[in-house]
Amino acid sequence: MLLTKEEIDEVLESIWCGKEIGSVKRADLLKIENPKVTEEVIDGLIDDDFIFEVRDEINLTQKGEEIARKLIRAHRLAERLFTDVMEIEDAPMEETACSLEHCLSHEALDAICTLLGHPRECPHGRHIPPGACCKRAEQNIQPVIMPLNRLKSGETGRIVYVSTKHHSRLDRLTDLGITPGEMVKVHQTYPAFVLKVGETDLAIDPEVLDDVYVRKNGKS
Repeated sequence: MLLTKEEIDEVLESIWCGKEIGSVKRADLLKIENPKVTEEVIDGLIDDDFIFEVRDEINLTQKGEEIARKLIRAHRLAERLFTDVMEIEDAPMEETACSLEHCLSHEALDAICTLLGHPRECPHGRHIPPGACCKRAEQNIQPVIMPLNRLKSGETGRIVYVSTKHHSRLDRLTDLGITPGEMVKVHQTYPAFVLKVGETDLAIDPEVLDDVYVRKNGKS
């Protein structure tokens, strides 16, 4: 094999990303910005059981998919960590995430994921593959980032992102002033969920707030 482990990782990651939006052909792999990726190398990846080819379409084997899935999960969780907790700008965030994705263990990823409240999307709106911690919904580490509707009465937080595919819901939240950067305070959670956004008090369906993620500040 003519590629290093990290270069193989990059090829598998490229295939995963390509599959998210469509199909991946052999010709697509030859366009990767690495002159080492040749016809011979692609055949080598097939021989080593990382990928397989059916009618010119490239697919990941179980072995290749497991590697790519971990890389994608690591990269996108790192992006969330740098954006939501460390507030690092996009360019250095991307470079650092690319470096970290190759060295984070499953245990480290689960710890980061739990800390962030098991986010479903990266800052660019791409899906984060769930881990074992998401399936178990472990709460051993207190999340820094959490859905707004998990705040208790008297607690405050700053909205860090909104994760919803429902445009009407996003429009409604925007109209109410529930947007990234805004401070919110929960007045009550039952029988109605009442919160203060800026200088406005709102009564809102808590299910809608499941898509709104905040950095908890504590009681005030």
